[in-house]
Amino acid sequence: MILEVADIRIHPGRQAEFDAAIQRGLNEVIAKARGCRGFKVNKGVESPERYLLMIFWDTLEDHTVHFRGGPLFAQWRAIVGPFFAAPPQVEHFTLLAKSA
Repeated sequence: MILEVADIRIHPGRQAEFDAAIQRGLNEVIAKARGCRGFKVNKGVESPERYLLMIFWDTLEDHTVHFRGGPLFAQWRAIVGPFFAAPPQVEHFTLLAKSA
């Protein structure tokens, strides 16, 4: 399994709008993507315009090839993209250890 972590910064003062938009995008678009096994989004406390989006994929290619290269990516960006203050920083991780 691959963990995608996207560090998202939005324009200040638009948190309530973005909260609704990202939840809609996750439920209506990301959840339908091939290989998507779930997601989690956390909102900054000290920096309320910062969000950490974590999406669990079966394979790296499910994200980088099938999702990013397919029609769902455009739908996702249409929902959340207008809020971005800068392009999200995205990295992928594999699991090393976890608690019970």
